[in-house]
Amino acid sequence: MAYTEVTRTGYGTRLKNSLGGVLIGILMFIGGTILLWWNEGRAVKTSDMLKEGQKNYVEMENPAVKSPDLEGQLVHAVALATTTDSLSDGTFNIGAVAVKLHRNVEYYQWVEHEKTEKKDKIGGAQETVTTYTYSKDWSGSPINSANFKDPDYQALNFVYQTVEDESSAAENVTFGAYRLNSGQVSSFHNEQPMAVALDADLTKQLDKAARDNAKAFLSRGGLLDLVPDSAAVVHTQGNVVYIGRNPNVPEVGDVRITFTKDMPSKVSIIAKIVGDTFTYYKAKNGYKLDLLYMGENTAEEMFDSEHATNKMILWILRILGVLIIIGGLRSIVSIVPTLLKVLPFLGQIVETGLGVVCGIVGLVWSLIIIAIAWLRYRPVLGICLLVVAGLLIFYLVRRSKKKKLAKAGVPDPQTPQAPEIQIPQYQQGAQPQQPEQPQMTAEQQKEFEQWKQFQEFKKMQEQMKNNNGQ
Repeated sequence: MAYTEVTRTGYGTRLKNSLGGVLIGILMFIGGTILLWWNEGRAVKTSDMLKEGQKNYVEMENPAVKSPDLEGQLVHAVALATTTDSLSDGTFNIGAVAVKLHRNVEYYQWVEHEKTEKKDKIGGAQETVTTYTYSKDWSGSPINSANFKDPDYQALNFVYQTVEDESSAAENVTFGAYRLNSGQVSSFHNEQPMAVALDADLTKQLDKAARDNAKAFLSRGGLLDLVPDSAAVVHTQGNVVYIGRNPNVPEVGDVRITFTKDMPSKVSIIAKIVGDTFTYYKAKNGYKLDLLYMGENTAEEMFDSEHATNKMILWILRILGVLIIIGGLRSIVSIVPTLLKVLPFLGQIVETGLGVVCGIVGLVWSLIIIAIAWLRYRPVLGICLLVVAGLLIFYLVRRSKKKKLAKAGVPDPQTPQAPEIQIPQYQQGAQPQQPEQPQMTAEQQKEFEQWKQFQEFKKMQEQMKNNNGQ
């Protein structure tokens, strides 16, 4: 069942909040600009570092044998990463020989979901309707139901036992004749379920702690059905320790603890050899290279993957930076529609228009920042981006000018106009006048007469030839 809460914010409070939003918007605009600038430099330097590594790495043919000739060299190698270290979980008294050991804890809880709708009122006030709904689900941490909005749910959440997540890693992970460094071990992942077997004493301790927590919850006014003394509270299934009535039918308060381990596996690395271990390769621009991939991978595959990851991060941060800048601009100008929201429809129209303008201006500004950053690192692309930004600016100015001229009823001087065609008007029943023939001079008349006589003479000659031929 949903719980609804209605709040009202006055016009004065909204104006005050909008003024505060101006400062937040300025900070967002500056932060987004810095993010875009830094991201472009980061992407270029990372790409240059990877290209430098591609040119300088050496293939390690046999990692099982130490090679003094490779000391200090950037190498690519494939070998089995393994260990003899025994890892243990002190809380549950379990352990295994593994590269890493993990404990993941989940709690079955009531979860609060929030949905908000805002409505502007005549006079500038704003009504906020917030609807709260509740459902049961697994959570990574206990949820304090005392903070729930609906009083009917404020005393429902409970946990039988609070246990922290935990991970441990082996200190000595061998790679042929060498050892992996801590960063490489952190990148290692080959998780498999770890079977759990609890001893009787630990099971009794967990059972007692769960029942004591339930009684303490009830004493504080909580709602809970106590588990009968004859029923088990602690259950073990494969790699899961379950604290609750029935692992197949979860109830609020149940705890699910899952154990996994990372077992030895073949890995591929690109790193610099130092003694019997590895460290990062430092490129000329100061960026560092130290890679570990699971399974057998060629150096080309690893470098290609890193280039692809670099591009993906570049675009994610680009989009994030643009959105932060646009959000900052909208926050800066938010005072304008707020002032006009004494009439909600008017404020909404202005807010929509300003949103479009902020989107275009934010995009143009972002392109300019990216282009300037690339002018430093990649001049050709930087110039292209500046051209695109310039075209967008021209479009905005042109569009604004057209709107002003249209509002004033003045035709746009840069828009070609159709030429006016003068159509002669005639009176009803009158025939159009024939154009006057041009008058020849006396000399022209004399020449014309001579030409006519010459033509007649030629015609007579032709006729005589024809008669003779007959």
